[in-house]
Amino acid sequence: MQLITTLSDLREALRPARRAEAAIGLVPTMGYLHRGHMTLVDRARAENAVTVVSIFVNPTQFGPNEDFAAYPRDLDRDLELCRAHGVDLVFAPDVREMYPQPIETHVEVESLSDLLIGRQRPGHFRGVATVVTKLFNIAEPTRAYFGEKDFQQLAVVRRMVRDLSMRVAIVGVPTVREADGLAMSSRNVRLSAEERQAAPVLHRGLAAAAARFADGERDVERLLATLTATIGAEPSIALVSADLCDSATLRPVERVGPAPAVLLVTARLGAVVLIDQMELVTEEGP
Repeated sequence: MQLITTLSDLREALRPARRAEAAIGLVPTMGYLHRGHMTLVDRARAENAVTVVSIFVNPTQFGPNEDFAAYPRDLDRDLELCRAHGVDLVFAPDVREMYPQPIETHVEVESLSDLLIGRQRPGHFRGVATVVTKLFNIAEPTRAYFGEKDFQQLAVVRRMVRDLSMRVAIVGVPTVREADGLAMSSRNVRLSAEERQAAPVLHRGLAAAAARFADGERDVERLLATLTATIGAEPSIALVSADLCDSATLRPVERVGPAPAVLLVTARLGAVVLIDQMELVTEEGP
């Protein structure tokens, strides 16, 4: 496994694969890797000749009062995990390498960036779309892998790729969960013992709404009421938002129909913001 820290060195390292027209898989991450990330890595290794993992805590997707400085980092541990999972190249640039001068060019998917989490974090998805575009331009991957837990991010990247005719296939990978249902996230490490015990209620709320949906309920208000009541029973959690949206457009739906819909939840536990999701697909749907 090779550790690379500059754009030019990564391009040079991937030149033989491009020359041979070998498939390159990219897993973009912000580090502090866990089993969820490694599921993406394993999928990338199975489907490509060369696997690249990028590790970069991107400052442009953090707001002025957000946790950029506090975001967990452990490059040595990340490298050990990547080596154990057969990663070929790890790209771990610093901020000056990715942004050698103040950036004046941005990529923004307007229809998907100003709703849901985008309302709570203005500019966040512009930062995501811009850095992902840079990574795609540097690595020129055949496929790029993203977790479905960050569902809005995945939708933004998919739309960006379609709109800009990028030559990369976006692969969404199902959310990886702890045994008690909590979606794996690098931020989970910041939960106290009591907060960690409470956190799985997010998944229980989603599962309760999904079970009601499976029993035939299609009314959005009733499904969301089940979700919020379940989560609201845990007093330590502050529910920030709960939405039921079209899976492609992320616009609210009035009633779940043939098209896939997704339940999205954001909650705060102490200083930590957690997100989770669950798709609802009818039998008559695609």
